[in-house]
Amino acid sequence: MAFWKIRRPPEWGTEPVPADLRILRSYDLFILWSSLGVGLLVLAAGTLLVSQFGLTLWEAFVVSLVGSVTGSVMLAAAAHHGSRAGVPTMVSLRPILGRRGSYVPSFLNVVQLVLWTVFELLVMGTAVAVLSNNALGPWTAEISVPFWALVVAALALGGPLAVVRDWLERFGIWLVWASTAAIAVALLLHGLDAGSRLPSVAPQFTGTPSFLLGLDLVVAMPVSWWPVISDYNRFARAARDSWLGTVLGNTIANTLFYVLGAALMFLGLLLNPPQTDFLAVIGLLGLSVLPLLIILVDETDNAFADVYSAAVSTQNLVPRWRQVWPVVAFTSVAAGGALVLLGLGQGIGGSYEAFLYLLGALFVPLLGTVIADAFLVRRGGYRTEEFFDAAPRWRWTAFASWLPGVALYLLIYLELQYGWFPWVPPIGATLPSFALALGLHVGFSKIDAARSARAAAGTDTAP
Repeated sequence: MAFWKIRRPPEWGTEPVPADLRILRSYDLFILWSSLGVGLLVLAAGTLLVSQFGLTLWEAFVVSLVGSVTGSVMLAAAAHHGSRAGVPTMVSLRPILGRRGSYVPSFLNVVQLVLWTVFELLVMGTAVAVLSNNALGPWTAEISVPFWALVVAALALGGPLAVVRDWLERFGIWLVWASTAAIAVALLLHGLDAGSRLPSVAPQFTGTPSFLLGLDLVVAMPVSWWPVISDYNRFARAARDSWLGTVLGNTIANTLFYVLGAALMFLGLLLNPPQTDFLAVIGLLGLSVLPLLIILVDETDNAFADVYSAAVSTQNLVPRWRQVWPVVAFTSVAAGGALVLLGLGQGIGGSYEAFLYLLGALFVPLLGTVIADAFLVRRGGYRTEEFFDAAPRWRWTAFASWLPGVALYLLIYLELQYGWFPWVPPIGATLPSFALALGLHVGFSKIDAARSARAAAGTDTAP
């Protein structure tokens, strides 16, 4: 008697992906990063361009395009050396931060990815409640969270190649783009005045500061993916495929969904009474529930990426662990967190915005350090051994560059939110903190190289 056997798919932890599995083309990575660049949380961030910063739709479009291009280039640059070596992102930090040093961002990355999954499950549960008009009663959102958690865990156990080739390319991305086009056309038919500013919106900042802060918010979304990018782009066929697929896919998707989020908020505020829930506004477009349902289903690949990369980052801390148990554990914790937030009546709002800024403070300056090392200090010249046994324990230059960048980001953020430092200009924190960390790392690396050269010369001339 024959039985079906469930076979666990192969996994790739900290070791380099073998050459015969580096098969993803520009097209494959375009599909992946355009899919990861869309979602309900991106729409939620786009609504802030109107509600928090008071931008017109034309201004929102310009900010979204410029910010998406900038953030996507930074995102692709983060994958350059890790993808070439075939290692995941946290392992790619070993030559830069040191082996022990890479444990710090690995731990932070696991925490932030679990929190991302909490928000993903929260918004998916909320969307189900809106779509079904609470068909299962007042607990509809809570009841649906465990279902979505099971779907996400199954995708994470399947791995990146299966998700990209078997789900996204065959079905997922085409359904998403069709539903996105339907929402965009419905918004265009409402004849929104893209050049007008809503009098009902009282933004905290106006003029240039509002534009800069909006740009900062848009850049933050693609940059937030950089701690996981090589977990997927290490399967790229070549560095060119990694660059093209990432930049084009994420730029198009991120721009479109930020603009759509802004337009949904704009339309909602014109209604009588005003509607600030973008999910409810989608339901009022006359498209039935299908577009929102399709975007909701696609949201699972974002949560998949969070859970899968959390497991891979854990393997940088404990290489012997298999991915299956971290996947199950992190999905369960995230589902529990989403249920707690739903029980407390907290939706996507201020906590989500604060979460985005906290992530920026921790990871944007680190990205500046990574790009400085990969392109300006070492120029991609890493030997394979440096990702493993030949990696130093710590590199002081990286931490001395990263931490001041974090401090600058937090300084700007605290002034914007609480007015604690009135001498700080109202500008975005992303690009200044990135530039500071980048510049410091180049400078400190030159000092360290000069000191090492003097030490070597002293050793050579010693009797």
